[in-house]
Amino acid sequence: MAAFSVLSGGDVHALLEGREKDVMEQVRAAYLTHHAGESVNPDSYFLRFPEKPDARIIALPAYLGGEVGVAGIKWISSFPGNVARGEPRASAVLVLNDYGTGRPMALMEAAGISAARTAASAALACTVLGGDAPATVGVVGGGVIARTLCQYLHATGVPLDRVRCHDLDPLSAGALTRHLRERYGSGAREGDLEAALDCDLVLLATTAPSPYVPAGHRFRAGQLVLNISLRDLAPETLLAADNILDDVEHCLKADTSPHLAEQLTGGREFVTGTLAGVLRGEVARHPDRPVVFSPFGLGVLDLAVGHWLYRRGLEEDRLMPLPGFFAQTRRW
Repeated sequence: MAAFSVLSGGDVHALLEGREKDVMEQVRAAYLTHHAGESVNPDSYFLRFPEKPDARIIALPAYLGGEVGVAGIKWISSFPGNVARGEPRASAVLVLNDYGTGRPMALMEAAGISAARTAASAALACTVLGGDAPATVGVVGGGVIARTLCQYLHATGVPLDRVRCHDLDPLSAGALTRHLRERYGSGAREGDLEAALDCDLVLLATTAPSPYVPAGHRFRAGQLVLNISLRDLAPETLLAADNILDDVEHCLKADTSPHLAEQLTGGREFVTGTLAGVLRGEVARHPDRPVVFSPFGLGVLDLAVGHWLYRRGLEEDRLMPLPGFFAQTRRW
């Protein structure tokens, strides 16, 4: 029986550094495995607090089959109040379970994993849903997810020369703008919401609990909107676009923008298809409409990236084994 191991956040960061395309390939393979029915991805469970209505801790259990063959769970908190103290909003751990025995085999710091798989999913969508390279990029939300999204888009060749950053918190917008200038030589500038929404490629990465973009807003044909935060857009906006989801059943829950669109129309005809369907050439899109990609964020993606990091951690001797973690290893 292999020893239970821990992979620290520092090692996760080191293993991810410069491997954006590898992470995207893990996410791509996980989407196709999930599409083929070789996974189990139950609903996420939200732990909420009466005295902290904006805070939550989410459990994402999953099993990913195919070439991965691992089960596990991500336990991720979102406490927006941390931001005012200069601390990250999200923190997380990921547990991997051996599929043969069910035993937990590793515990990983997972805020970095969660950000990476989210950014890889968005960058993958950009490569398959976008047309020509966008001349302008609008980023709404100035946190860790937005920063990581830009990192992965840059790795795929998306130019970051003309970026418009918007956040209700000017300090966050300013921090992201400086980061893009310093790291990528970008001509990024802070701007208002309308300027960001008018860009060729729009990244929505906020913590808004409900739509705030006006219901009358319409994106133009050719725009690609990465609706990562899922709740920024009014349902009427989605009805005027091609809508690509990562998983229909998961996205149409919990008052996401696609869920509100289903409630408004009484049906799912507005859903164009899934990203896996696009990858397989099974989805027909309308060239005269904008495209909105709305990923719920599946637990199987965390498992795919976590298992890949586990294997790399073994190869590079980065895993910290905890011998004797399980008191009983034999039944008798």
